[in-house]
Amino acid sequence: MKSCSGWRWKQQPKHVYTTLRNLVTNSLDVTSTNMAITTHSRNGQLFLARKVFDEMPLRTVVSWNIMISAYSKRGRYMEALNVLSSMHFSRVKLNETTFCSGLSACARSPSYYAGKQLHGLVLTSGLENFELVGSGLLYFYARCDEIHEARRVFDVLHLGNKLIWSLMLVCYVHCNLLDDALKVFDKMPARDTVAWTALISGFSKSDGGLEKALEFFRLMRRSEAEPNEFTFDCVIRACGRLTALVEGRSVHGLVVKYGFEFEQSITSALMELYCACKAIVEAESVFNSLIKKDSSTYNMLIKAYSLVNRYEDSVELFVKMPHKVLASFNTMISVYARNGDLDKAFELFEVVKEKRDTVTWNSMISGYIHNNQHETALNLYKTMHGLSVERSRSTFSSLFHACSCLGSLQMGQLLHAQLVKTPLTSNVYVGTSLVDMYSKCGSVIDARLSFISIVNPNVAAYTALINGYAHHGMCSEAILLLENMVNRGVKPNAVTFVAVLSACAHAGWVNEGMKYIHQMKEIYNITPTIEHFTYAVDLLGQSGRIQEAEELITKMPCEPDDIVLGALLKSCWLWFDLEVGQRVAQKMVNMDPKLISAYVIMSNMYSGTGRWKDKMEIRRVLTDLEVKKDPGCSWIEVNNEVLVFSVEDRSHPCYNMIFSVLRHLTVNIYSNMQLDSFSIFIDL
Repeated sequence: MKSCSGWRWKQQPKHVYTTLRNLVTNSLDVTSTNMAITTHSRNGQLFLARKVFDEMPLRTVVSWNIMISAYSKRGRYMEALNVLSSMHFSRVKLNETTFCSGLSACARSPSYYAGKQLHGLVLTSGLENFELVGSGLLYFYARCDEIHEARRVFDVLHLGNKLIWSLMLVCYVHCNLLDDALKVFDKMPARDTVAWTALISGFSKSDGGLEKALEFFRLMRRSEAEPNEFTFDCVIRACGRLTALVEGRSVHGLVVKYGFEFEQSITSALMELYCACKAIVEAESVFNSLIKKDSSTYNMLIKAYSLVNRYEDSVELFVKMPHKVLASFNTMISVYARNGDLDKAFELFEVVKEKRDTVTWNSMISGYIHNNQHETALNLYKTMHGLSVERSRSTFSSLFHACSCLGSLQMGQLLHAQLVKTPLTSNVYVGTSLVDMYSKCGSVIDARLSFISIVNPNVAAYTALINGYAHHGMCSEAILLLENMVNRGVKPNAVTFVAVLSACAHAGWVNEGMKYIHQMKEIYNITPTIEHFTYAVDLLGQSGRIQEAEELITKMPCEPDDIVLGALLKSCWLWFDLEVGQRVAQKMVNMDPKLISAYVIMSNMYSGTGRWKDKMEIRRVLTDLEVKKDPGCSWIEVNNEVLVFSVEDRSHPCYNMIFSVLRHLTVNIYSNMQLDSFSIFIDL
């Protein structure tokens, strides 16, 4: 017998050839059966795949791995783990592929104890140093938020292994431990696309990390790593949240260059960017380029039209939608409400009566609040609560805002009692609204307690309490809280400094207020706005430093408005500085000839300095303008309802009864006063 190459084989016994032929045949049978299982699983026919697998007379490790992987890829993780368990008890040796599939199933289930058992088998098998197995362990522990276990795996495997470094970085990002992620990133032997994208993604999703995300993207562009569609998705969304239109357009250019402009996630991110920046032309261009338009892209453009007051376009686009899902109705309810058309908003609210979700209710409640119908919003919430609809953070935040607008402390406390029964108690978003509500309703103690209950207060939460302290004249507490905020690493923003300057103005702390005005630019790189300058002018003016206040207005980087000029004019009245007052009043009248406050203050200044002729001239101007002062009003809360009264108001349904009681009280008081006077006369 000759081989193909001419070598002569030694003649073998017949039974040897038979055994060899059987082995080859069985091997071919197993291979073809494995291929059949793979084909069935790819076609989604897991029942047939499992039937073929169960009927196999001989299974190899590959057979088991194919079945485990088939279940795992279809999201049937427990069945995948059951097959793996049977494999182990059948004394089939688990290999690298088995562990990777099994750990992936444990991570996605998630099944922590099964994953720990697999880790034990990994250690006994000696495969812990294999890259793919180590990656699987890192992924499993990251999904289970077991960062310390992930770190132990990393410490064993990280030397010279680029993939393990990247995965450890991803673990820290997943657990929102960005400082630890940065440390790993700084020590990485090589930074690939996965590492850069993970870091950019982490910062793009964190509070105050958006600028950092864009900074790392710029650094990535200077490295050898190439951005992929996931990188661009994170960066574009960061630009959208920052409303950084110029940078967003540049990134869009790179997207086109790399050929990702038709990726669904990218087009969605671009729509989000341009709609957030109110760049309607670009948003329409992206929208029109879409081959398949889904409801989310329609909703984004509808909202964008509404934001730039193209109300008719919003309605037209909504009508054109071929398939309207609940989210589309929710969006349109918000659009109608934002444009003051509450009747149409409520019509849609009724159309989806049987399908309403939390967002539907929130949209309608927010619509009423946006249109100053706070009582109606609270009544609608009562219906929502009675139907046991799940409440979200937006539900409570909107309602607390309604309570603060009404000054309804009692209703706010009732809502707070309901909030305590939900998992949202420590939510920073809800907590900030709660702090603001209690501050505006006059209970600064409850505001402070609500702030303390927030687990990780952000800049908005700190600012809400600082603002509360300011409104209650608690300047020292406001400044101490600002210092505490900075010491904890929370960076104040422009709104924070408005609250701080308000506190300084209430206390008359001129030097401290001016110090913070300078710190804004020098330390925090925040450019003061007209609102900040208004408080600074008020501080200087109230302390008698009129000339400095006027000079500050002339040096402002923005044009003065009637509010900042009005603050200076009031100070001129306080210190009877007619020279500056006349200049300021003239500027205000030039801006708006019907600005009544300027005439009134100057009239008072003239009468205070004995210039009666000038006072009478201003009074004549006011008469010609036919101005009328808005009447003052009072309100009282009775049975969770806020009742408003003004002078000569006869609109209340209980008007006759109320005034009957008032007349009775007046008569009694007058009678008692007469009796008291008579008694005093007798005593004398």
